[in-house]
Amino acid sequence: MSQAANLLQFDKAGLVEWLARAGHKAFRARQVMHWVHQRGVADFQAMTDLARPLRAWLEDNACVQALPVLSEQRSRDGTVKWLFDVGSGNAVESVFIPEVSRNTLCVSSQAGCAMACSFCSTGAQGFARNLETSEILAQLWWAEFTMRRELGLPEGERAISNVVMMGMGEPLQNYGALIPALRTMLDDDAYGLSRRRVTVSTSGVVPMIDRLAADCPVALAVSLHAPNDALRDQLVPLNRKYPLAELLDACERYLAHAPRDFITFEYCMLDGVNDGPEHARQLIELMRGRFPWKCNLIPFNPFPGSGLRRSTPQRVAAFASLLIEAGIVATVRKTRGDDIDAACGQLAGEVLDRTTRRGARVVAIAASDAAPAANQGRSA
Repeated sequence: MSQAANLLQFDKAGLVEWLARAGHKAFRARQVMHWVHQRGVADFQAMTDLARPLRAWLEDNACVQALPVLSEQRSRDGTVKWLFDVGSGNAVESVFIPEVSRNTLCVSSQAGCAMACSFCSTGAQGFARNLETSEILAQLWWAEFTMRRELGLPEGERAISNVVMMGMGEPLQNYGALIPALRTMLDDDAYGLSRRRVTVSTSGVVPMIDRLAADCPVALAVSLHAPNDALRDQLVPLNRKYPLAELLDACERYLAHAPRDFITFEYCMLDGVNDGPEHARQLIELMRGRFPWKCNLIPFNPFPGSGLRRSTPQRVAAFASLLIEAGIVATVRKTRGDDIDAACGQLAGEVLDRTTRRGARVVAIAASDAAPAANQGRSA
């Protein structure tokens, strides 16, 4: 027998094609997706509306393979973090964030990250590999049906209402695996999520923003973190390839296809680095006359060796006030799960450091602190 195909690897079009090669009709894909993604069933013999020969064939040729769970941690605030084994000593994390009006799952797209953003512990560990579509969807599949059982939900009621691709990795650098995963999240025969409730966060891979707009437009969040190119070059090295003018033009193009009428900018608040009133005023000026946007101010979550500090609540409030006075929607993200290292920028930072960048980054940031004028020209 050839190696069994993991059905979590396929979106509907892919599953139709795979089944068709063995002579099975297209409507069978819809039935199989219902069992796997709507009911969480991995036993083909339990898929009772499939013909017995098809069930037998699936047993010989397919599987529904979840990722091994290395650990589960629970925060005081109800956040749950799972660490999944993806082989070769690599691990990725997913975080379930319960709120009054929604339950959000933060999903990883890569083992590690190549972006090397200075405020992110995941980036500090370096990049191992892209995840397969099955590994992206396995995080949602596991979390959805684990939490359904735990919450005692009736059949057909979803545990997870929102998915954010804000875990480990840069989603748009794993585009080939990302798109089938997004399509399955949106598919009414699978998870049936609204495009407004699925968010891709990017540090600014401009060509892939345009491709996402054409292929599968969902809500877009952009890791901005600085109001000028000189400072963003330091905090988000990708900016050296796709500077702010190019990034903002891509965001404006995306908005014509987006399910929301605004773009979200994420801005990690770093004490003495990007959180001063001058930075708020530069951000206001940068965006003057452009497209609708909102700013999500994110408290920095410290990690060893970063050389950075969290902005004080007073500085965050002052920054937000300047944006609001200018008519900008500005929110301060509530930190969730930081007692289990599940907060923004902390995912799996303790697993492995594959780089020597961490020490060099501390030196670079210290040097920039000593020469603040260099930061006045120019964040995941």
